[in-house]
Amino acid sequence: MDFGLSEEQKLIVDTTRAFVENELYPHEREVERSGHLRMELIKELQKKAIDAGLYAANMPAEVGGAGLDTVTWLLYEKELGRANYALHWTCVARPSNILLAGTPEQREKYLFPCIRGEKWDCLAMTEPGAGSDLRGMRASAVQDGDDFVLNGTKHFISHADLADFAIVFMASGEEESPRGKRKKITAFFVDKGTKGFTVRDGYRNVSHRGYTNSVLEFDDCRLPKEQVLGEVHKGFEVANSWLGATRLQVGATCLGRAERALQHAIEYAAQREQFGQQIGKFQGVSFKLADMATELKAADLMVFEAGWKYDSGTVTDQDMAMAKLKATEMLAFVADEAIQIHGGMGLMDDLPLERIWRDARVERIWEGTSEIQRHIISRALLRAVGG
Repeated sequence: MDFGLSEEQKLIVDTTRAFVENELYPHEREVERSGHLRMELIKELQKKAIDAGLYAANMPAEVGGAGLDTVTWLLYEKELGRANYALHWTCVARPSNILLAGTPEQREKYLFPCIRGEKWDCLAMTEPGAGSDLRGMRASAVQDGDDFVLNGTKHFISHADLADFAIVFMASGEEESPRGKRKKITAFFVDKGTKGFTVRDGYRNVSHRGYTNSVLEFDDCRLPKEQVLGEVHKGFEVANSWLGATRLQVGATCLGRAERALQHAIEYAAQREQFGQQIGKFQGVSFKLADMATELKAADLMVFEAGWKYDSGTVTDQDMAMAKLKATEMLAFVADEAIQIHGGMGLMDDLPLERIWRDARVERIWEGTSEIQRHIISRALLRAVGG
């Protein structure tokens, strides 16, 4: 594994960081204080991101994306992760990779408009009674001739209020397994405005202000079979094939925020004086900085090693779970210590630290909780010895 960056990677990092600092940072205070991302601002920044070649950069070149390898994509995500989440996720959108699983007709209708910035997508799996246990979902799809009829509720669905369509996972039957009956899952494209499909306001969230969540309701929502993504009853297979790297994406954005928090802490420790000297000269502060930097380095290596293995085709669920677990828990530690070093000022919204601290909390929950990641890791360890 080569730890150095190519000239192309350096250019992507520099371009993305410059965009984040010059175009996104200036709007963070507005979004954080209002909790709202104006459509006028979205359109303005979206155009700038498209012009800079940063929009939909996660997509393959053959469909109009940047065609980045996984390591380069994670470097790009790391830089975007420095900014307010709503700003970088909405205005520099990265359409879900699962759109690549669509038929040619579905790509024309859903994928390409997202890449061009004409539409936004959202992904709907979680329900009030089915979070980590997705097989426990109750929202259903029942076949009726050539149609499917959808009923039930999804919640915590990110930016569904903005999205033009949802990729929805529904229980579509049951099958026998060694542990008893389990749900079969089918994925569907559901356009906003479809009869029986309603998007309602979600919950006020302590993390990622401006990045909304919604409740999706389905009441005898009828869809033609052409709206199935992948195969009927094969929703888990299509999700596992196309969504695995999202854990690495979460890890990479956590690295960017942690670097920003650490840099603020270093600069403050070097400038702030108490008891006649810089506070960075006190072991109580200097050792915090050392621990923060060490934890950040460890997480960085784990995320990018997993990305490198993803490109080589050798990555395992254990690799990605370890990277996600380490990066998200590292961010929580670094953000908390950065605030401690700043004292009372760390909690004021003049600095991004209290925002980074708040935002860090959700990272240990979405895309698989820390407990789920530990389950994946421990299961792999035990299976290796026949356990």
